[in-house]
Amino acid sequence: MPVAKGESIDLDRTRAKVMRAAAELFYTQTTTVGVNDVAQSAGVSKLTLYRHFGSKDGLLEAVLRERCDRLTGWLREASSAPEDPVERVLAVFDTVRGWYAERGYRGCGVVNAATESPGGPAPALARELLGRYRELFTALARDAGAADPERAGRQLLILIEGATVVAGLTGEPGAADDARALARAALL
Repeated sequence: MPVAKGESIDLDRTRAKVMRAAAELFYTQTTTVGVNDVAQSAGVSKLTLYRHFGSKDGLLEAVLRERCDRLTGWLREASSAPEDPVERVLAVFDTVRGWYAERGYRGCGVVNAATESPGGPAPALARELLGRYRELFTALARDAGAADPERAGRQLLILIEGATVVAGLTGEPGAADDARALARAALL
């Protein structure tokens, strides 16, 4: 929608609008969706999109980076609620169960993007996300008294990512419950 004569353009609002539209389309229709579709969904011109992000890869990187930050912040917050260190680890699996049960859930958008766009910024951001998860789980395992926190952190990462893929492909949010049950064993 064009800006009326005499009104100022809110660059931050425009950028956020493009990010929201792209995030939705990249998740629901894959990262192969075109720039024309993103611009149309956001109600902006392609030129506006390119001015803000430089390229489709720039837009994809911005969307995925924001998603990485949001996901890791969300799981850190979930794990900080319980007082018991073992329950902090298990709280992460309880939290993702709700995510897995959401209508339209199709797995982790960052990891999905890495498989859909192997030549762009997505694979590096997916590795970064997995690294953040592993750091979180390793710290939680250390706090929970795991005999080998590094190994436990790696195992917990594998459990959450496996559950995320299974839930995304099968539509079974109970994958989080199965991973949660196994997570306790990883802490021994």
